[in-house]
Amino acid sequence: MSPTYELPTQRPGRVRTLAALAAVGALAITVAAGLPASAATASEPTPPPPVSAPAGEHALEQADVDAWLDGLLPSALESAGIAGGVVTVVDDGKVVTTRGYGYADTGTTGGEAVPVDPESTLFRPGSVSKLFTATAAMQLVESGDVDLDTDIAEYLDFDVPRSFDGPITMRHLLTHTAGFEERLGGLIGSGDVSPVLRDELAEDPPEQVYEPGTVPAYSNYGNSLAGYIVEHVSGVPFEEYVQQNILTPAGMTSSTFEQPLPDALRDRMSKGYATSADAPGPFEIVGTPPAGALTASAPDMARFMLAQLGEPGTGSILEPGTLDLMHAPALDESSLGNLAASPRMTLGFFDESRNGRWIIGHGGDTNYFHSHLQLYPEERTGIFVSFNSTGDSGLATLELRDAVLHGFTDRYFPAESAPAAGTVDDATAKEHAAIAEGSYVASRGMQSTFLASMEAFSTTQLTARADGRLLITPGPLSDSPALYEEIEPWVWREVDGQRVIAMRVADDKVEAIGIEGAFTLLPAQPERAQAVALPVLGVSALILLVAAVAWPVGAITRRVRRRSVSGSTAVPERAVRLHQERSGRVARLLTNIATVCAVLALGGWTATVLTVMGLQDVSEFSLRQLQVVQGLGVLGIVPAALQVVGAIRHRHGWRRILGAVLVLLALAGIAWFAVEFRLLAPSVSY
Repeated sequence: MSPTYELPTQRPGRVRTLAALAAVGALAITVAAGLPASAATASEPTPPPPVSAPAGEHALEQADVDAWLDGLLPSALESAGIAGGVVTVVDDGKVVTTRGYGYADTGTTGGEAVPVDPESTLFRPGSVSKLFTATAAMQLVESGDVDLDTDIAEYLDFDVPRSFDGPITMRHLLTHTAGFEERLGGLIGSGDVSPVLRDELAEDPPEQVYEPGTVPAYSNYGNSLAGYIVEHVSGVPFEEYVQQNILTPAGMTSSTFEQPLPDALRDRMSKGYATSADAPGPFEIVGTPPAGALTASAPDMARFMLAQLGEPGTGSILEPGTLDLMHAPALDESSLGNLAASPRMTLGFFDESRNGRWIIGHGGDTNYFHSHLQLYPEERTGIFVSFNSTGDSGLATLELRDAVLHGFTDRYFPAESAPAAGTVDDATAKEHAAIAEGSYVASRGMQSTFLASMEAFSTTQLTARADGRLLITPGPLSDSPALYEEIEPWVWREVDGQRVIAMRVADDKVEAIGIEGAFTLLPAQPERAQAVALPVLGVSALILLVAAVAWPVGAITRRVRRRSVSGSTAVPERAVRLHQERSGRVARLLTNIATVCAVLALGGWTATVLTVMGLQDVSEFSLRQLQVVQGLGVLGIVPAALQVVGAIRHRHGWRRILGAVLVLLALAGIAWFAVEFRLLAPSVSY
């Protein structure tokens, strides 16, 4: 479950990755023609359409909010292919409004359509659940049972992977800086079996790939570890702890972390859809419940927001001082360096400030449900939105959530002054832009598994402009290019926008770019850059595909030639040549088999990655089969080399020699890609 502004999911970056993987064949032709994967971008970015917010002052009252939402959402849901949704707003210690739109059950599988009931229909908030996990952890911090800066080994009964000497702390877990790579296996499934949290975390955990506290990298595993610490220290199963200590005190009587749902709530659950025209999907079982298993009604989410805002009479879940601690930035320059100048994580929340207002929030996505919660601590305001469909495009719910959340801010909390002008002179801006230019990859990734191959398809390109501005393709947490200008040393703001990024630089080299809370860009390894990986993969795949098709054609041709030779006694030279060909037949056969295996492996890995990124599990047996097929392709380098030697020794002609050399190089190229991007890694965990 990812927050609203990512994978992702799932996220614009994920959409780009899936599209690229699904088009490997077309990609091969494209890169063979010399076009980089990120080149299909206009030189000037198209600014996003402004969020509609009527001019003038608007009172944050039910009549105005209802009129605004009613004018925005019904038509937006229909045009985006989203079945239904809910919005609830709180302010000044009370619920302003709770609105429902569209359908909880579209009736596509029979029966009558059931409208969303804003008071009773249940939704799945996805990673908004992490706020409840963070709240539970902060309760133990408040009681003194857990210390934010003590190594979590003190609170666990199993070991977690460690690649660095420093401690991993609760502070790191709640700020997504524990250094873990991401894992997708078992994240979301279906069925009637409740997951066992300890087993999910202790068995086959992800590797630690960053030094704790230094690189924000969104981690479902890290947040779930925080949830297990709550369970282990309290001695109460996580789901029960949250029920007893958060949901019940806050008055959230229609909410639960239980999976599957208890009978009393089951009939109130909204269906989840890919689009409003599709049949509903199953109830999703989140493998690590703290990261995203919450089921809740909109009124209950309003109660949680009021409790988080510390409103009297709304259910005390944390003391005021603990709430202040939880809502404040949790890491500083001592560990983050200049990344601290970009939006930072609090102890659970993202900094989503806008219009000069302090806003904290968290989004969440499952396969079908897409949600976001925002709090305005200083204004004592909150808003929660959730939709039950992904929509007709991968960005449909992201764009609609932005329209609601940004529109809400712009309507009721407009900017009181223009952003401050930058303080960086032109010469310095040009120098810094030139240093920043290059290819970058997301810190949230899978580096030790076969999903490392996604890195080749999802780089971000920074291009220095002549005027000292940076063109970022695609823009941070977007699928479109964005233009940034430097406003402070190594701090950049989107032109005509509000998003801010910051760079950590050492020895005139960018180490990391903070783009939002738990999301960071890191310089791409030169050997993994798109300009290297994609041409090698694309050209190699194209050559091997042609060679694989040519195999049966060549076999037929050779058979015809043999018959011609057998019927003639006047061509002894041709007979000699056929004898020479027979001597290399084994090498040729093994090379052809390896060629077909390499092509089949590429197709198999593409289908596998698409399946995994759709949060569907793939069996270890299937992955091992792919590795065997891939391995045969790698071993084919030996007979391919022998075939080249034989072709040269027997003087088969430059065309045969060139063809043999190309196949050898293509097999070597695919082998390099398989090794470099972990397709042949000993572990097939993901």
